[in-house]
Amino acid sequence: MPELPRKKVGIVACSGEELAEGTVTRLAALKVLEQLRPADTVTICLPLFLAGGEGDRAFARFYPTVAIDGCDQRCAARATKLYSGKPAASVVVTDLIIEHGLGKPEGLRSLNPAGLQTVEVTALHVAGLVDSFLDKHWDRRRGEFIQEMPQPEAGQPVEATCSCVSGIPIQKVEINGKTVTLVALPLIFEQFRQDGKMPANGTLGELLETVRVYNAIPAAEEETYAAALLLAYLEFCKNKEAAA
Repeated sequence: MPELPRKKVGIVACSGEELAEGTVTRLAALKVLEQLRPADTVTICLPLFLAGGEGDRAFARFYPTVAIDGCDQRCAARATKLYSGKPAASVVVTDLIIEHGLGKPEGLRSLNPAGLQTVEVTALHVAGLVDSFLDKHWDRRRGEFIQEMPQPEAGQPVEATCSCVSGIPIQKVEINGKTVTLVALPLIFEQFRQDGKMPANGTLGELLETVRVYNAIPAAEEETYAAALLLAYLEFCKNKEAAA
């Protein structure tokens, strides 16, 4: 299999601004991204996601995503499911408020104490989900994660990383008259080329199955996908040879 970028968890927060709970989702997401789990998470911009941001949608298709919604309408979760796939977890702020017996958040730009407390509870809950998706375990005695990746030094400013620059390689391919975005295709082509598996009918079956690992391929369109992939791989190899 091709070596893909290190696994991270995408965080997509509700963009609603008419409820204080919407503000809670964004502040909680920011806390996870910049303070609690900066090395393990990336932000997914919901408006860009809805507008067709390819990087965000590709990330959500391949990596686990946590949707944080302010209310039970679950706009972030439903958008993720519609355009990429069911999120690995759906967090609803109003549910956490009831579960933890918290006060009602108030204030759209400046939250009241109950709102700030809800931010903390939500952020810690999401951080726990991130750890579970990455199989991380907390060492209570040492106060750190076991086999954790290097974290930014204390006091070092950290900015939330966007999924559109997270390194998920994608490529558009014309299939049956429509443009299809395939995740990891450039890396798959490069891996096949390095292994000496040149464009030919003999490698087509393996190529199709490898692409299927990262992308949904309709059974009724397998032959069409296979033909398009072979042409795209042939073009890839020609470009590599020309650049050599």
